[in-house]
Amino acid sequence: MKKISLCNILYIVFLCMTISVHGRPKKLAQTGFKFLSVASDARGGALSDALTTVEAGSASLFFNPAGMARMPGHFDATFSQNTWIADIKHNSYSLAFSPSQGRYGVFGMTLMSVDYGKVLGTMVWGNSQGYVDTEILKPTAWSIGFGYAKALSDKFAVGGQIKINKQELGSSFLPEGDSSLTNKQNLAIATAFDFGTQFRTGFKSLVFGMSVRNFSNEIKYEKEGFQLPLTFRIGLSMNALDMFEIENKKMSCLVTADAVHHRDYPEQFKIGVEYKLFEMFALRAGYVAPADEQNLSYGFGVSKFGASIDYAYTPFGILGDVKRFTFRISF
Repeated sequence: MKKISLCNILYIVFLCMTISVHGRPKKLAQTGFKFLSVASDARGGALSDALTTVEAGSASLFFNPAGMARMPGHFDATFSQNTWIADIKHNSYSLAFSPSQGRYGVFGMTLMSVDYGKVLGTMVWGNSQGYVDTEILKPTAWSIGFGYAKALSDKFAVGGQIKINKQELGSSFLPEGDSSLTNKQNLAIATAFDFGTQFRTGFKSLVFGMSVRNFSNEIKYEKEGFQLPLTFRIGLSMNALDMFEIENKKMSCLVTADAVHHRDYPEQFKIGVEYKLFEMFALRAGYVAPADEQNLSYGFGVSKFGASIDYAYTPFGILGDVKRFTFRISF
């Protein structure tokens, strides 16, 4: 039997990623709870969210839970603030704990909160304008998750997360009978699951991985049902300097690429590059295609003594600019 080389395997993987992005058009579904598709983590934002195969501590729970399986320390926590489009405040928090140096796996928790701002409520009315003002609505959303990851060997790691998600879109005044109105609260709660794997191929620093996010049942607002923003990802990452046999521990150049299949959007290809110097300073850039407004993203980070601060900037065309900040501490 002819031995299959690593180059052939990588070619097959790349071909699958290319087909997933440029394959034939497919029918797209509508989804709700879109805030679950937004990453507040600044490192991930600067790399266009291409973190399926990157080990990122507790923040991996927002991309691929398997990424926290080899967390080097006992504790890791992140606090992220995201000024999203339309002045939406999208913040997230994560923490992970690794007892006995990962012997029993790594346990994690995430919290995501969204403030959509204020919206003027209206109701159909028989006046000259056709409506009347009701109240100021303050729609919000949040998600809380509990995750677990474990390295099953020196090459293979798995992870998963269960999330409870809630979205409240304010209230509506509905007619009841001939002359009365009833106030109806518009809220929905859904349970979702994330899971993924990472595999160290053994060829230099090359890592292959996959993840599934926001797997759930259909949920409803009144009579209208919809799905959560389910995504499938496969990815590759590697320190590009390994290809040039540069054994310099003072710097690294991580290149990571993801092929993403969305339930409600055409397939995308995401790529990110992170250049790190002295394990202290990092410059990052990312690119995603196809996209309506977002293509390029940029960012940097500074880390020392177990703490780091990251920043990401993403121009969204006519929708304005998105800025993310993340503070991280680990020991």
